[in-house]
Amino acid sequence: MVDEARLEPTEHGLVPKGEGWFVLNARDARWFESKGRGSFCNFEGEPDFTQLGFNISVLAPGEPMAMYHWEADQEDFLVVSGEALLIVEGEERQLRAWDFFHCPAGTNHILISAGGRPVVVIAVRARDRSIGTGWGAYTVDESALRHGAGVEEETTSGKEAYARFPEYAPAPYRDGQLGE
Repeated sequence: MVDEARLEPTEHGLVPKGEGWFVLNARDARWFESKGRGSFCNFEGEPDFTQLGFNISVLAPGEPMAMYHWEADQEDFLVVSGEALLIVEGEERQLRAWDFFHCPAGTNHILISAGGRPVVVIAVRARDRSIGTGWGAYTVDESALRHGAGVEEETTSGKEAYARFPEYAPAPYRDGQLGE
């Protein structure tokens, strides 16, 4: 039998502690935010999930979810509300609520909030090969650069790719953040 993980209260929300199953409402969970990069809830605690990353991102108009990149594992994205601009392999595509983007390993991509209100995106990614060295790379793309979501020189360093942004900091859920 698998035990239930403990949910520990913090000033920023509940955080799972230990191995095991749990149920956690996104409004009660710890969130993270960074000026210019939006906020996200990944539901993880200690330890991190080993096989699958799952998060909800909320991006204000014009904010990128990340920098243009590829990863060594599959990722998938579902726009729940709002609009996003997807840049995939150098092509721009508009996404709206309930559009799903499947991103096979090795696919260059990024999502950017593109409407007049925040976009809410559910992101899921495998973790077989995208942890540690060999995870992927931030690649140069003119369209991503035009939208403030690109690097001017290819790198595998997140520190370099995100140098212009403040680091993510823990934050509590804010009423209405998920568009309800």
